[in-house]
Amino acid sequence: MKKLMMQKHVYPEKVLQFGTGNFLRAFTVWMIDRMNKESNFNGSVVTVQSTNSGTADKINRQNGLYTLCLQGIVDDQPVKEYEVIHSISRALNLHKQYNEYIELAKSPDLRFVVSNTTEAGIVYDADDCLDDRPQNSFPGKLTAFLYHRFQYFKGNKSKGLIIIPCELIDRNGDMLKEIILQLADDWGLEANFADWIKEANYFCNSLVDRIVPGFPKDQMEEIEAELGYRDELIVTGEQYHLWAIEGPDFLREEFPAEEVGLNVKIVEDLAPFRESKVYILNGAHTAMTPIAYLCGLETVGETMEDPETRRFVEELILEEVIPGTGLPEAEMKAFAKDVLNRFSNPFIQHYLLSISLNAMAKFKARNLPVLLSYVEKYEKVPERIAFALGAWIAFYRGKRGDEDIQLSDEETILAFFKKIWSSHEGSEQALREIVKSVLAYEKLWDQDLNEIQGLTESVWMHLLEIERNGMQSALKNIVIEKV
Repeated sequence: MKKLMMQKHVYPEKVLQFGTGNFLRAFTVWMIDRMNKESNFNGSVVTVQSTNSGTADKINRQNGLYTLCLQGIVDDQPVKEYEVIHSISRALNLHKQYNEYIELAKSPDLRFVVSNTTEAGIVYDADDCLDDRPQNSFPGKLTAFLYHRFQYFKGNKSKGLIIIPCELIDRNGDMLKEIILQLADDWGLEANFADWIKEANYFCNSLVDRIVPGFPKDQMEEIEAELGYRDELIVTGEQYHLWAIEGPDFLREEFPAEEVGLNVKIVEDLAPFRESKVYILNGAHTAMTPIAYLCGLETVGETMEDPETRRFVEELILEEVIPGTGLPEAEMKAFAKDVLNRFSNPFIQHYLLSISLNAMAKFKARNLPVLLSYVEKYEKVPERIAFALGAWIAFYRGKRGDEDIQLSDEETILAFFKKIWSSHEGSEQALREIVKSVLAYEKLWDQDLNEIQGLTESVWMHLLEIERNGMQSALKNIVIEKV
């Protein structure tokens, strides 16, 4: 079968994107493609691969082209649409093309930076140095890039950038800016650079929402037959999308997404968007994943089809998340209904293992704030969230029956769980010590969760039930039977 090959329009490189993965290609790159076609945006994306393994080579082999398949329910009717995206100019592997990366800092056309390095990506790394090629952390890489731009343009304030991180972290733009300023101080860079960062660049807090399962490996034969060509980079996503951005008013003109009908909101306060999305949609994703996977399920859709796992998700949202956060009940129940419908999208094959990437950081950002708020409000532990935490501890043992689980997390996290599970000799007390060790892991939680009254006991009892009788049996003890 022939490969995806066609001519594409060449646009100025206006966007530097950290991340070559499925989400950004089905979200920001798609939006830029739409703006190129329907507005005067006139810009392309240079996408950066920060790891040794990734898709940069595939992107360049296909001349930046790939197919996006949007599938979902629109006006109660199933809709499936294919679109070839043209807005990536090239991909850079920082481990092989660092000079080209730094050269891009000199471009007068460059205006935007976007990123999606997961919740574990926006972190301060004291070991990063300006002369590293590349730096270890995403903020380190961006600080070096911005410093070279500052030097080349001699501090010209008109050459600052609009930086919009997409990581699901509260105040992600503010946090990234703070780390960059810290690194600038660590590296002994001139004070004028820090002033340029603060005065010439715009760090926008943002929130993204679109379910993107990624590469449709189980549907490729059918899709290739429909398309008539082979595409190594095809990505699937749902129809729904939202990008809420705290940014200056002029951003509406420079980034005319609303003008072309995209669901992009330039707002003064991101909090209402963030809380509903992160705690309900993303929080439910994170909580369901180890439970459903250890029950033998593979996708979010299967989780919604199974009566007990679906009931768990419904009760988690309605009886713990909404009450615990204090979000407007009627509005959030309506949002939750939409979320459950999106989870049940028959077109979407959203694999649980893909959600498990960097799961501990995700649990901290998505579930822990609800747990803490619930305990403060009701003076008791939310049992479903505690059960999910116990399920994650079981998941990080790395086994589903006789099958190895492909764990994907930071090396320090994986090493920590490997160490605590390797010392387990099967006793109840050993399990309790495992739970206490996880809850006491302050490098992850920034606090000792054992100090939360009742949490250690609750998580231990759930983990004990999972280890003794299996996930399906343990789940039955959690799900409330209908009267």
